[in-house]
Amino acid sequence: MPTPTAARPRYRLLALDLDGTLFGPDGRVSAANAAAVARAREAGVTVVICTGRGLAESKGAIGAIDAHRPSRGMSVAPIICAGGAMLCDAASGRTLHRWPMRRELVGRLCEHFRSLGRAPLLLKDRDAAGFDYLVLNYGPIEAPNQWWFEHMPVIVRFADGLEHDEHPEHTVRIGFAADSATMRSLSAGVMERFGRETLVQHYAAVAGTKGSGPHGGKDESIHLMEAFDPQVNKWTALHRLALELGVARDEIAAIGDEINDLQMIEGAALGVAMGNAVDRIKTVARRQTRSNGEDGVAYAIEQMLTGAW
Repeated sequence: MPTPTAARPRYRLLALDLDGTLFGPDGRVSAANAAAVARAREAGVTVVICTGRGLAESKGAIGAIDAHRPSRGMSVAPIICAGGAMLCDAASGRTLHRWPMRRELVGRLCEHFRSLGRAPLLLKDRDAAGFDYLVLNYGPIEAPNQWWFEHMPVIVRFADGLEHDEHPEHTVRIGFAADSATMRSLSAGVMERFGRETLVQHYAAVAGTKGSGPHGGKDESIHLMEAFDPQVNKWTALHRLALELGVARDEIAAIGDEINDLQMIEGAALGVAMGNAVDRIKTVARRQTRSNGEDGVAYAIEQMLTGAW
């Protein structure tokens, strides 16, 4: 027997992280999670993917929950990508707004990578630049980065130096993935030199970078480091979207598990931590749901729709 829903959902905008949240440990959206998202949308909730991935890297999730279909009364299907650096339309693939990095800051960060013999990954606004990643040949391509390029529908270009970047105005993130020991040292150096000028995030990668698939669990042996414009995070983009939709802060809910979800979980009226979330997220969240292996998103949505949360 279907669970009764509240007459009018308390939360009109729901942001969902992907890896470790909407994705289960198998790297897929479960039938239970997909059905719960559909029920939320039928109840009038605008459900928005809010991910660290780029738009192309999110296509599987978009298809699984019909995120390319605009909600009632909307002409676009918004999705927040690249850790909040881009607000895109999943229906058309167009970028609605982006928060690019300053060219001068990009230059100094890339010079830091060059001095260490490391190849940084510059994430671009594909809608504007025509490709997803520019890799600077300052060192070998790390195995996790190569794996990602081979398994994701991304367009990658290579250049021997930043002076060959034809679209410097479209860089929204500088990233790098490597084994945990390498990344801890690299991240510490970036934080020390650029911590006041950028938002730097460092966390365990999704499992599968060794060849098993883009799973929703974490691989503690492989870490990511991402540097953004200092004003960029998932909440920045989510708050902008809410203002455009006329949704008040007390009508926003968000579900996540990792450190790049922190500001979103803190900013939303209802921040929900996954059962598998890192401790920092559990500490700031108002509620905790089940793990991503136990359809935690579906459980949280049920609590919202019934008015229990």
